[in-house]
Amino acid sequence: MHFSEDRIYNICHKIHDRLYLDELVDYTDEEEALRIIKKTVFDFLALNDQLDDQVRDKIRSLKKGVVEGTPEWEVLYKKYYEEELVKKKL
Repeated sequence: MHFSEDRIYNICHKIHDRLYLDELVDYTDEEEALRIIKKTVFDFLALNDQLDDQVRDKIRSLKKGVVEGTPEWEVLYKKYYEEELVKKKL
């Protein structure tokens, strides 16, 4: 799933605000906290995109040609995605 940069920034601000309002953190530097949240979210989304690409390539490389959107494709996608997560120790 892809989000626009504006949407990602909006989500980051909501995370930042919610952490403070729920008294889960007390920021000493709010701007630095927001930068860290943004970096974490962007890194997570980049990793997710990388894993998605790897899984799709793996499915495409199968000899039997599995069609995207079919139940078989969905099962393989979940299986291979989990395998990639384990490889990356996430």
